[in-house]
Formats: sequence, structure tokens, C-alpha cells
Amino acid sequence: MLKRKNIIKIAIDSPAAAGAGTQAKLISKHYNLLQLDTGRIYRYVANIKIREPKKFNYQYLKKKISNLKISSLNSKKLLSDKVATIASIIAKDKKIRKLVYAFQLKCAYNPPKKYAGSCLDGRDICSVIMPDADVKLFITANLKTRVLRRYKELKAKNKNISYQDVLKSVKKRDKSDTNRKISPLKKTKDSILLNTSNLSIRRCFLKIKKIIDRKIIT
Repeated sequence: MLKRKNIIKIAIDSPAAAGAGTQAKLISKHYNLLQLDTGRIYRYVANIKIREPKKFNYQYLKKKISNLKISSLNSKKLLSDKVATIASIIAKDKKIRKLVYAFQLKCAYNPPKKYAGSCLDGRDICSVIMPDADVKLFITANLKTRVLRRYKELKAKNKNISYQDVLKSVKKRDKSDTNRKISPLKKTKDSILLNTSNLSIRRCFLKIKKIIDRKIIT
């Protein structure tokens, strides 16, 4: 695997709805980094399974993922509950994870030259994908805060959903993320814990910026 030298590498792990995706976008914009929400790749694969079931095999997936453009991961089609459910099943498949890992590593260590580096967020970025990242963050928030954020987010999209439905969904996701056999969500010893429960998006970003600047500016 090709590795660009002297690039900034930021790794972020977090449970669902902790605000890591929002922060990853702000960090990437500020430092001119390639930003990758790694969970979106499994949703992309799930969408292929739904839309092209007859073509769905490892060879076809390998071709699709190797030619995948990050802009394709921003499709609204990937946000449906059906896609999310299938994505969580697909994520347990070792062969598919291998294909996804290869894409993640390419983004992490060999981003296009227009970027100063990379910022990846997910569940196993600090522990598996970028163990040598310049900055490792574990972004979290208490359950109530995370459920309320996700509930408001879904309501804003005109989703007909109750607070209890969201609570059940986030709890289920937490259990799945932390207990899965392959690459479970866990805080590494060298990642910096950041609890966003009582932080605004701006204050959280400024805290992270301070951490990054301390690490990369000599």
C-alpha cells in the first residue's frame, strides 16, 4: 500500500450520535483533510444489496469499492432505516470488512495530494485502521443527550418516529458496537476522551483544535 509521507492523520472513534461526524467535517475543512465517515461504506454496500441483488457478490463489490468516490457516500439513499439494518448485518462479514478496510486504509494513508492529510471517524479507527494517527480522539456523550440529538435530527427530516423508538435503536446500536467479535468499539489507551454532553458544536471544535494544534504544530 502506498503511503504519503508527512501528512496529518486524525482518527476518531465514537458511539452513535455523539457528534463525531459533525466534528470530523469541521476538522477536515479547517485543516484541509480528506474526511471519511467509515460507517457510510457499509451503508453503500447495503444499498447495492438492495438495488442490485443479482449482482451482489464479492467480485462485484471489490470492483465497486475500488472505484468508489467519497462523494457517492453522501447520497440520501444511504440514510434509510432499511439500509442501516442491512449495513449492520453486512458489517459482520469478514470478506466484506476486508474490502472496506482496504478502501479505508487508502483514504487514511494515501489521500489525494490536494489534501494535507486525512480524518476518519468510525468505531475502530484508533484501534485498527490508524493506530499510528497523529491525534486519536474518543468522542462520546451520555445516552440521553445522544438519543435527543438523533431524535431531533430525524424529526427535522420529517421522520415519523418517537423518542422511545430512538432510545431503543441507540441502545441496540451501542450493544452491537461494543460487543461484536470483530473490531468492537473501545477506547484505546492513547486516545483522548472528549465528552460532548454539555458542549456546543463550536466549543467542542475549539477544544479539538487546541488538541490538534498542540500535536502537529512544533
